[in-house]
Amino acid sequence: MAKLVQVAVAILIRPNGEYLLASRPDGKGWAGWWEFPGGKIEAGETPEHALIRESQEELGITPTKIQPWIKRRYDYAATHDAEAKTVLLHFFFVSEWRGELQAREGQQFAWQHPQKLNVSPVLPANAPIMQALSLPSVYAISNVQKMGEHAFLQALRKQLDQGLQLLQIREPQLDKHNLTQLSTKVLSLCAPYDCRCLLNGSPEQAMQLGYQGVHLNSQRLMTMMTKPDNLLIGASCHDAGQLQKAQALLDFALLSPVLPTRSHPEEPGLGWEKFGEMLNGLEIPVYALGGMQLEHLAHAQACGARGVAMQRAIWI
Repeated sequence: MAKLVQVAVAILIRPNGEYLLASRPDGKGWAGWWEFPGGKIEAGETPEHALIRESQEELGITPTKIQPWIKRRYDYAATHDAEAKTVLLHFFFVSEWRGELQAREGQQFAWQHPQKLNVSPVLPANAPIMQALSLPSVYAISNVQKMGEHAFLQALRKQLDQGLQLLQIREPQLDKHNLTQLSTKVLSLCAPYDCRCLLNGSPEQAMQLGYQGVHLNSQRLMTMMTKPDNLLIGASCHDAGQLQKAQALLDFALLSPVLPTRSHPEEPGLGWEKFGEMLNGLEIPVYALGGMQLEHLAHAQACGARGVAMQRAIWI
């Protein structure tokens, strides 16, 4: 039986969104492979203490702003230079630290943009995390039906100026002509900002209108058999079965409702504890939806979510 090794892992993030990868030094298993820096949690240590100690020993820095994120279990088969083992990785966002980075173990460093990875090979246990990091922490959903088109486009421009990178157009009340007109305006507005736009509809409709992706409702998700090429695809999920279907086929998912919403105030929502339980072990990025505000982002990420999705609060 493979031994279990618990590891604290640091995702060092710069203000521009780049994160740090380090190569495994000579003399260690998987030497030359790239990974997020970190190390083994010793007996009697908390993951946070191990993270700080390993950062000091390996990188020459002391983390000062730490946000616990997800845990991932991965089974490594034996290789010519490493024994079989199971690792339980405790990932932390580290956005502030003291000191200057030093390669204290002779490793190489590379700051990477989430969507433009240019080092390889990457340790297998890190791959799902990189997929999650390729998506932004905030997913905006349009609200033209309540706001009106003019007010929505003004609010969208403001959010783009503030860094919005992922947008879903969800306007079921629009006929084909009006949806085409709105889509033309939105896509033109978003293009200079490299904000990816998804249409809540069918893959065929999204491609026809020029969207970079499509967002599926739970009914479309459960009938999909294969993932269309060349589209970023997400889906709305409300139970474990839908999450498993999304993980098998899609790029990411929304799980809702987490908290009571303005449209359904009588429904209590999943609550944070249940939300975290449903995400445990998933390897697909998930956004929390339902009653979300920007202030909920850290809590959602601590539960294992990539971030929060908002339809109303983001446009205020």
